[in-house]
Amino acid sequence: MPRPSNPEVRKRLLAAGLDLIHARGFAASGVKDITASAGVPKGSFYAYFPSKEAFAGEILEHYWGDIENRLLPLLDGDGSAEERIRSFFHALAAEHEAANFLLGCLIGNLSLELSSLSEPIRARLINILERWGQALADCLRSGDLRPGLDADDVASRLIESWEGAALRGKMIRSRIPYDRFEADTIPALIGGGGHHGNA
Repeated sequence: MPRPSNPEVRKRLLAAGLDLIHARGFAASGVKDITASAGVPKGSFYAYFPSKEAFAGEILEHYWGDIENRLLPLLDGDGSAEERIRSFFHALAAEHEAANFLLGCLIGNLSLELSSLSEPIRARLINILERWGQALADCLRSGDLRPGLDADDVASRLIESWEGAALRGKMIRSRIPYDRFEADTIPALIGGGGHHGNA
């Protein structure tokens, strides 16, 4: 009879896997590396996850769930919608800076690495982007979005622009792209300026 799974071991595997995959990428992070980092026998990995691909999906959920719990509440805080959205992205940028801009955004990283290789990971990424977009759109609807703008469209543009800033920030290891996004892109998309029609 198999031993019952231990939630603590699963948690350790996810934490170790998140750190490794975020730093090295999916392909460069072997199961052996993950289990060694978590301090568990290699064979026990498959007692918790059916495959490394399924594990990557859980890592993404773990990563985004943490952001949902800690940072998305900033979108429900005080101030205008623009201020709340700026506050949310400012907090995200601070976390990238705390890692010296070496890691970037895991969602963007795995989108680049896996979305063309794994349909289940692509579906998980789309689900996370939809949840992120919904949170931003809800914030926009609660505030001062300019007349004629569509909240869902603006939310998508914010995420797309943020991911570009995060990619460039990781590449040049600088906060400058994040600061430009915060100072220029957010007001342009929400408050005025910029082209918001259909491309």
